[in-house]
Order: sequence, then C-alpha cells, then structure tokens
Amino acid sequence: MQPPFFHKFEEDVVKKLHGKVGLKLTPRPLLAACVAGLLACLVLAPQVVIPGVKIAFFLAPLWLPFLVLSGAYEMWYIYKRSYFLANQKYLLLEIRPPRNVVKTPAAMEAFLSSLHLTGGESTWYDKFRGGTRPYWSLEIASFEGQVHFFLWIRASLRRMVESQMYAQYPGVQLIESPDYTRLISAKPGEWFVWGTAFKKSPQPDPYPIKTYVDFGLDKVQKEPEQVDPISQLVEFMGSIGKGEYLWLQMVIRAHKGEKYNKIKDNGKEYTWIDHGTEIVDAIRKKTRAPYADPVTGEERPGFPNPTKGESEKMAAIERQTMKLAFDVGMRSIYLAKPDKVHGPTIAHMIALFKPFSTEGWNGINSAKWMKTFDDYPWEIGVEKRKNRFRRELVEAYRRRAYFYNPFFEGDIARSDVMVMSTEELATVFHIPSLSTQAPGLERTSSATGEAPANLPT
Repeated sequence: MQPPFFHKFEEDVVKKLHGKVGLKLTPRPLLAACVAGLLACLVLAPQVVIPGVKIAFFLAPLWLPFLVLSGAYEMWYIYKRSYFLANQKYLLLEIRPPRNVVKTPAAMEAFLSSLHLTGGESTWYDKFRGGTRPYWSLEIASFEGQVHFFLWIRASLRRMVESQMYAQYPGVQLIESPDYTRLISAKPGEWFVWGTAFKKSPQPDPYPIKTYVDFGLDKVQKEPEQVDPISQLVEFMGSIGKGEYLWLQMVIRAHKGEKYNKIKDNGKEYTWIDHGTEIVDAIRKKTRAPYADPVTGEERPGFPNPTKGESEKMAAIERQTMKLAFDVGMRSIYLAKPDKVHGPTIAHMIALFKPFSTEGWNGINSAKWMKTFDDYPWEIGVEKRKNRFRRELVEAYRRRAYFYNPFFEGDIARSDVMVMSTEELATVFHIPSLSTQAPGLERTSSATGEAPANLPT
C-alpha cells in the first residue's frame, strides 16, 4: 500500500523531475533520504525530535494494535486468496480459425459477453474464504512469425467456454495446448527481453477507442473491401523472423467498480457507468451558453447546444458504458536471441494499437515496465534493475497475473488496469476474416464436427 498523499507527491515532484532533468526517484533513494533527514533532525534539534519519539512510544498501546491487526488481516486475506487461486486448475486452449470466416467481430462480442461472470465472490463469506470471480486471458502469440490465438481459462469452465465459442464460430477448433511461455527459458542473458503494459490514454476509460462499429464491421462486407485494424496487428506479429518471439496478453475479469474504489450514496459500487454519466453531464453543461434575461438583465444558463462532434462523443460514451464491461490488464513481451534482436520491433510494439486510436476520443498506449528506463548515463545500477523487471514481467505473463498478488501494485485506481466494453475488447481480439491474408496465421483446412445424433442405426 502507498502512504497517504504519495500519489500527489508522485504527480507534482517525481514526474516533473523526470520530465525536465531525467532524474528518476526510486523507492530506495527516497527511503535513504528520509532516514538521513530523520538522523539530521535528531542531531541538529534533539530537543524537538526526542520528545516526539517518546510521545509516540508512550501512545503505542493505542495505535500499535490497530496497525498490527490491520496488517495481519491483510496478509491473511492475501494468503487465503492466493491459496484459492493456486488450487484452481487452468487450461490453455488454442483457437484455430476456420478457412472461411464470414462472422463479424460482433460474434466475438457475443462470446465475450458469456465470460462476464461475477460469481465466486458474491457474499462476504465467499470473499472471506478467498474466493474470486473468474478471470481469463486472451492471447495472441507469434513464434518466429507463426501467429496463434489462445484462450486461458479455468478448467471447470471449459464446457461453457467451448459451447459458447462453437455457437458463434461453428467451424473453429479449440485445442488444449501446452503453455508456450514455458517452452523457452526467457532468462536475461540467454534471451533479449523487452516488454510493456498498455492502458487507455489520454482520456479516462469511458471515452471509447475506435471500435469495429466505426470501421463498419458490424455489417457483413465483401472481404476485399473490409478494413479490419486487427489485420495490421496480425501482419506485424507474422513479420518477425527466426529466433524471435512476440507475445500479447489481455487478462480480463467482469468489471464491478474496484478501479474507482468509491461507494455511491445508495451504498452501491461506483462503476464506469457513473463515471461516463458524469463526463456526459460535464460536456452537456459546457454547451449551455449563458444569456441575459431581457426583462431582469440577469445572466441565465442557456439550453444545451452541442456541436456535432460533442453530440457524437456523448453518444459514443453512452453506447460503450451501457454495454457489459471488463477490467483489462494488457501487456506484450518481445523475446529474441541476442544475435537476432531487431530494434525497430520495439518501436512498433509501442505503437501497436495506433490503428484503434481516435483524436479527441481515446487510444491504447504503452506504459511502464521496460519503458521505465531512459538509459541516462547517471542512472546507477540500471542493468541490474532491468534484469529484475525482465524476470518479473515474464513471470507475471506466465501466471496470467494482473489483479491479485504478487504481481499487483496494490492500488488498482492508479495501476494500468483499464475498463473496456465488450465492443472494444472484441475489436482488439477477434478471429480475423479472410481479408487478413497474413501468411503466418494458421487456419484449419476444413470444418470438423460430430455425426448428427439422429442418424439411423
């Protein structure tokens, strides 16, 4: 947990120092500076510091039990939840697209809606036992240019997942697959490792990205005429060469409002629906130009008079927030043998979701992990820190961890977790149609199925 007001200090001091002079304040130097300041005060003004310390120790029976008990409960709860998650069985299913896909991304949106499950933590007792609602991982991976789609799930939910997928994509194949992330060591030194997380920016989550509806893919089109932005993503992932691997992961769970950490007056969780309503109200309020009352001369607010762009923006926000929403943690990793590293691949990773961005609305941009480092010459011990980040990044990817310990920052409101509607999520992850002609994308040669149940015997 972060100390009080640390976020304000981080915004006003740490980011400004980094942006202007390239000085990054990490936790250890800050801790050392605080200890040094305390010792200096003790030497220079002992008559002030020593009485304060004595009062703190004298009052310890009052504040220490609350501190110890709250910390102990939090650690116990983390243990119970970790024990629950560790005892779940998981499967990695490869999604093999059929030769002919005539479905629009709306089919994937319908499938994702079936994954919007909130059971497992519905009551305080479920949470007390460490239960969590199911979370899933949607993944696209390129192995030396061969592109594959994967779905990571709880084994107990396999039947439901398969039935919903086959309902939307009758010719698709879901095949249980070994975990590709563990087939290579990914150790720094043996492999070059670079990775980043992604988050919505520059606007808050209720502002939508450019979705498949904006591309006209909500209606079936002739394949040569389709403009599907996922084609660019698949083509890029299929362009990497021998000795290179590129992984993209989206860990999702049903949105229930944890990101906002607020309770409304009626006692319910504050969610992105409430956030979207506030944004729309603020936009509408700005469009009410004041006018002078012809009788009294008083200034009065006018009627809303939004521009076409403002009307479209409000409509888009309302359309997205009225759909089912997921908390989404997104990350990508590029791995290569040291002699096979292709530098421009990193630049392309940073701009991976540019086709889905819209000026004035929203986009998905890279954040943190290896982007934390700027390689200034005065950064001491930076290579050691980089290797630690690389190991943790690969381990977090392998565990499909984003919302819970140990790979969690502690404050979801200021983490890279974003909220996305099923429409947005289906835009960045769906089975491409034949308009995507990437040679590295494998498809099944023919549809497979069982014999009809009513055949005579």
